[in-house]
Amino acid sequence: MELIHPILLLILCNLLQCWGVHRSSSQLLLRQKRNWIINSFTIDEGYQGPFPYSLGKIEVEKDLVLFMIQGEGVDEEPTQVLEINSYTGEIKVLRSVDYEQYKTLKLKFKALDREKHEIETQLGIYIEILDTNDNPPKFLFEKYTFTIKESTSQGTEVGRIQATDQDISEIYNKVDLNIVSVKPKPKDLEFYFKEIDETGIGVISFKGCLDHETAEKYTIIVEAKDNGEKPLSTSCTIIINIEDGNNHLPVITQQTGPEKVKEGQTNVLVSRIQVHDEDTRGTPAWRAKYTIQGDTNNNFRITTDPETNDGLLHVEKALNYEDGALKNITITVENEIPYYSCKVEKRSSTDLWKVVTISGSAATGSAMSFVAGTVASSRQVIVAVEDVNEPPVFDKTSIETVVTENVKEGQYLATLIAKDPDVANKNTFKYIIGHDPAGWIKVDPDTGNITTSKPLDRESEFVKDNIYVVTICAVDDGKPQMTSTATLSIYIRDDNDHTPYLVVSTIEMCQSDGQSFANITALDSDVEPYSGPFTFKLHGDVEGKWKIDPVTGYSVNLVKEPTVHSNHHELSLEVSDQQGKSAFHNLSVTVCSCLDSETPNCHVRTSGTTLGAGGVGMIFLAMLLITGLLLLALLMSCKKQILEIKEDLSSEQQLMKSNTENPGTDCSVAIVNQNGNAMQEISQVKTVKMSPAFLLNDSETSTEFLKYQKESSVAQPFIRGSFMHMSQGGSNVGMGYHQGQSVSGLMNEAVHGGSQMNSLTSQYRGEGSGSAFIRGTIMRKSLGAISNSGMKHLQWQSRHGLIDEAVRGASQTGSIISAFQRESSMAQGFTRGSFMRMVQRFFL
Repeated sequence: MELIHPILLLILCNLLQCWGVHRSSSQLLLRQKRNWIINSFTIDEGYQGPFPYSLGKIEVEKDLVLFMIQGEGVDEEPTQVLEINSYTGEIKVLRSVDYEQYKTLKLKFKALDREKHEIETQLGIYIEILDTNDNPPKFLFEKYTFTIKESTSQGTEVGRIQATDQDISEIYNKVDLNIVSVKPKPKDLEFYFKEIDETGIGVISFKGCLDHETAEKYTIIVEAKDNGEKPLSTSCTIIINIEDGNNHLPVITQQTGPEKVKEGQTNVLVSRIQVHDEDTRGTPAWRAKYTIQGDTNNNFRITTDPETNDGLLHVEKALNYEDGALKNITITVENEIPYYSCKVEKRSSTDLWKVVTISGSAATGSAMSFVAGTVASSRQVIVAVEDVNEPPVFDKTSIETVVTENVKEGQYLATLIAKDPDVANKNTFKYIIGHDPAGWIKVDPDTGNITTSKPLDRESEFVKDNIYVVTICAVDDGKPQMTSTATLSIYIRDDNDHTPYLVVSTIEMCQSDGQSFANITALDSDVEPYSGPFTFKLHGDVEGKWKIDPVTGYSVNLVKEPTVHSNHHELSLEVSDQQGKSAFHNLSVTVCSCLDSETPNCHVRTSGTTLGAGGVGMIFLAMLLITGLLLLALLMSCKKQILEIKEDLSSEQQLMKSNTENPGTDCSVAIVNQNGNAMQEISQVKTVKMSPAFLLNDSETSTEFLKYQKESSVAQPFIRGSFMHMSQGGSNVGMGYHQGQSVSGLMNEAVHGGSQMNSLTSQYRGEGSGSAFIRGTIMRKSLGAISNSGMKHLQWQSRHGLIDEAVRGASQTGSIISAFQRESSMAQGFTRGSFMRMVQRFFL
């Protein structure tokens, strides 16, 4: 563009001349201190450069003037479009301006005195932007995708696209749409724009026939072009997918399978129908749909194998050989969607083409060449039914009857009738009982008559809600045997065969100054009208003592008069039902003084017994007597005494009688060996304080025997009764011993028993670390080593203190003899009753 358009310059000069501006051939002179408006500058938006270029020059009469401009295009949007030379007044364009955004620019021109910087002149400048075809059309999307069915008719809208132009001028923003290319090349098909409106929206359609087998999709390039002197254009891509239609019918090719089935069977595959379809595999146009014709009883069903598309023929409902040995049915196949076919007859450049289509059974145009292959494929299937033994069939599978309980044996109840559907073995079956939990019925095997075999009891556990249920079976003699079942429900009417009974027959009542009451409740296993409310009546000598109030009901009160005192009373009570059937019951009534009259309890009684001064004195005297006896036992010494002990080579241990108890000294014990010679074993033991043992038995104390196994070398504990024994050792010759030791210093033992204490014999066998066992409530523990001499001896020793034994009331002091292994030094202890004895290495 030139700096100033000649026409605009001429207009500007004329305006300046009219307004009195001094002008010359090369300059525009502006009168001082006058405001002028210049509106004839223009900028062409289509100018492509070079930039900057001169738009024009402004001069004033006065020299030494500075020029400046402000407003749109300078310091307002769009900025940096214009600038002015402050000394010469020349205006330059720095860049292009978009007409679609800014149609005009408004600025202010100022001329200032260079020295005073005062405004000498200011002007308003108006610049017009000229439109050009600088915007090509644009599509809403660069790529469009549409899907249509193969059976879509020509002329149907496939999809819509839109292109717009941002230019303002109508000559530039009008858009035309054109199909540039289609791939693959269509056959008997042409795409076109059915409609293009003023907004740039185009409706795409087609002529002819779609064929999925020819092309699954088409790629179309569409161009949008404006109407400028130099047209601008753009393009987009359209993808049209062709969805396969059913233009090929399925054809049955063969039939496989046994095509026979045994009667009575269900869900059995009898045949497989194979088909062929040229449509795309897996689509609704390919998937087969089968129907059955001639199946009047709905005995068959057919499904489609999703993988192979075969038809699977099954027996849905059992077939009966007696209804026919052969079943003749017809299988027809078609697709899931209707059949459709299209063929182009004639093309046209302006209108739609002439085509012939077939859809289902309806056809348009001339379809002579399409008759063949349009009929659904079908095939006849014959299924053979094989005879098998069938169970008898009851005419009624459930019947009911009513009978009164306790009827006599042989009472007729009902008859169940069955028939055998088999032809070969017709009616060769018998009736049997299937389920009769109480064993009350019997059935005639030939007639099916049902009678009672014993009286029926309504109160039986097998009767639910007055109904007793039994099952009867009909069993044929075929191979294999077949059975069918029917149910007989027997409603049993009640009979008054039970008498009332009491819920509780033992009663406790409180003694009081007035009447006392206790509840009595009766029940009856029978039902109305053979049960309650009941009538209660007391018998015997009850006048003025006992009574029933009220006398009828299910629960009544037993009333005790004040004349009845604390004691146990037996009453006779008669209870009768509504029909007068009665029973006598014994009432056991206990009357006592109660702690709580609301809840009588005669097992807990009040007690006011206290210990008086006399009782305390008796206890004190008893303690003095016991102390004296203990002192008497303490004064007894263990004199030297030679005991002749017969040698017993058995493995048993024995406790022998002894009349000596000393508090510990040197004791000589004579031991007889196998040759009859006496030997003496002397053991030095510690002297301890002894007190008599306490015996409650007046007769001679029996000997307590203990036996131990000689092999035992380690302690063995056991419990028997409430005694605890701890024993140690065994003799090489099988002699037993008992050795104890007082651990805590004080040992008490009491012996309770009869005229003679029973011998307690125990036998052990220990290995290694010993063993323990429990027998009764006695615990024994044995530890020990083997005696080198193998001789039986007694050894006692008190290790820490005082051993007390008390003897009371014995005609002769009994000795408890225990045998121990002398080498053993470990304490032995046992408990008898609630007493504990601990002894060690002490000789009697």
